[in-house]
Amino acid sequence: MADAVPLSVTIVVPAFNEERRLAATLPTLASYLRGQPWDWEVCVVDDGSSDRTAEIAASVAVTEPRIVVQREPHRGKGGAVRAGLVSGRGAYRFICDADLSMPVTELPRFLPPLAANFDVAIGSREGALARRVGEPAYRHFVGRLFNYAVQRLALPGIEDSQCGFKMFTAEAVDAIFPRVVVEGWAFDVEVLTIAREQGLRIVEIPIEWHYRSESRLSLARDGWAMLRELREVRSRRRRGLYRRR
Repeated sequence: MADAVPLSVTIVVPAFNEERRLAATLPTLASYLRGQPWDWEVCVVDDGSSDRTAEIAASVAVTEPRIVVQREPHRGKGGAVRAGLVSGRGAYRFICDADLSMPVTELPRFLPPLAANFDVAIGSREGALARRVGEPAYRHFVGRLFNYAVQRLALPGIEDSQCGFKMFTAEAVDAIFPRVVVEGWAFDVEVLTIAREQGLRIVEIPIEWHYRSESRLSLARDGWAMLRELREVRSRRRRGLYRRR
């Protein structure tokens, strides 16, 4: 019997001024991935950082050629994620936050055989099987408030659209990302809305998630922009701009 072809996986790490966190995250990722039976690559997408993000990533890549650094102009997390997913070579392509707030040992939950019959698998911090560690009550409240707006305006039934850990098949990337416009906080919402309009299979994967105090989200500063982007997504969906043609 011929040997089974290993899964091919691309890990996309969007990074804007993440020099401190990448110094720990990239060696952790590489150490774990070397022990897996996958054909893998890690793509660090530098979103026009003004610090040493690209240099730190490149220094780690010297000792691990499966880590690549992709320099992009600053467009926001959405633009960085899109650039990395589209350029990835893996049959499965995973978005991984630079803070590694989900332990890397959770990654197999997003891949066969543990995950099956999906086009998009999204990490969820909600539900009985998920575990939140160290999150202040007010941050959880803010997150649920935004999710309430998301479900009302765009994605009914999706409990955690904003978790930064998501897996896409290569075919799902090809179907979704040519239609993505939003590059701000509602980027995830638009991606999942397009997936639904395309008839793709979305599954939520309960994960262990650790709160990181360095989050850049501020409800007072970003709240109105988030709501404006949600309305834009709803408008584009109603006009049929996300459907197959």
